[in-house]
Amino acid sequence: MKLKQFVKDWTLPVAIAVGTLVYLLFYFVPQLDAAGDTLGQVVDTIFPFMVFSTLFSTYCRIDFHQMRPHRWHIGVLLAQVALVALNVWIIFCVEAQPEQKLIWESVLTCIIGPAATAAPVVTAKIGGNINTMTAYVVISAFGSALMIPAVFPLLERGASAGFWEVFFIILQKLALVLVAPLVLGWLVQHYAKRLCAWIVSIPDLSFYLWSAQLAVTSGVTVRNIVHSDAALRTLIMIATFSLILCLVLFLVGRWIGRQLGDEIDGGQASFQKNTALSIWVAYVYLNPVASVGAGCYVLWQNIINSFELYEYRNRKS
Repeated sequence: MKLKQFVKDWTLPVAIAVGTLVYLLFYFVPQLDAAGDTLGQVVDTIFPFMVFSTLFSTYCRIDFHQMRPHRWHIGVLLAQVALVALNVWIIFCVEAQPEQKLIWESVLTCIIGPAATAAPVVTAKIGGNINTMTAYVVISAFGSALMIPAVFPLLERGASAGFWEVFFIILQKLALVLVAPLVLGWLVQHYAKRLCAWIVSIPDLSFYLWSAQLAVTSGVTVRNIVHSDAALRTLIMIATFSLILCLVLFLVGRWIGRQLGDEIDGGQASFQKNTALSIWVAYVYLNPVASVGAGCYVLWQNIINSFELYEYRNRKS
């Protein structure tokens, strides 16, 4: 019983540990190579469906009439733009130092990414407003789709790609995991009410689906670190900077939300990032090693989420 309660209370760290240990098991045991290759193909196939199902179950719960812009949306978005501009300036200043440039590029991939599509899931669990948070996820997706093709071609390879070409590629990727479940959730709410009621009746369904995704993401992150050709010192610096950034974004978002009327949502919107998109962007435009920053970031943000959930449970009890 105690073990069951521990897993329930610390679901996100448990998911991170499971994903990490499963990958390391297949990595260090040669006899599992064939099974690991097969499992990897299965995971690659089902992962988009895991993301889709998590969001769909979330969107079945939201009130679409409450999805409208708020003041804190503008504040968090402006803070993101300002931090992106500062980060780009730093990259230009350290351009002659490859290691420093790589570290700051890894930071940029985290800052410029949109809010995590699963952010409403955690926000709802800690007493935030799932409706306004979902609205911000949509706004943030368009904001990042504008910033990424405007900024990244200035820094590294891939500058020949046109703005609109990159813009629509990013929008297409986001549409598959954001717009499609959003539309389906609305349709189910209005035209399949019994199905919607059944989905809503399952306690914490979205949260546990998200935890399964996190286990997979953690395994992928460890794989990227293990197979990276960067020096250990560089990887440690990238991981450290991503932790510092995670804390800064969390505190900045909380402060903005406190000033503009929604502290919980402001914090989650600012620091909880769509790291899958950030990793893809790092591979396309920058150095693949820069993707390690986003991979580490997903671990830090979910550790913070775990402490938020723990604190919220204690307050409620």
